Amino acid sequence: MNTTPSRTTDVSWVVVFPWAAGSVVVLDGGLASTLQDHGHDLSDALWSARLLLDEPDAIRAVHRAFFQAGAAVATSASYQASFEGFAARGLDRADTERLLRRSVELSRAVSVPAQPDRD
Repeated sequence: MNTTPSRTTDVSWVVVFPWAAGSVVVLDGGLASTLQDHGHDLSDALWSARLLLDEPDAIRAVHRAFFQAGAAVATSASYQASFEGFAARGLDRADTERLLRRSVELSRAVSVPAQPDRD
């Protein structure tokens, strides 16, 4: 038996989806990579979170494509965002909170409701 840790088995956290017990959960396809593939420059310190300010429709379009492809879980564009990062751009706490909420709203707006299993 191979006990060497690998990327797929050596994890420091686990996300449990009680609603998905016994089934495979499809995550999104990599938000930042897809945005870059569509020509968006993410070389900014905010990475894809920059688009929350500049091009939120681009984020929405990628989320829509992931959900249409079967994703059940989305990674919001907030994973590189921080109060400090947005403050460096001149945004105050209220603006940052608004953008963090927007990151979730963009994916929720295009999410596909779960369909019941059909036999």
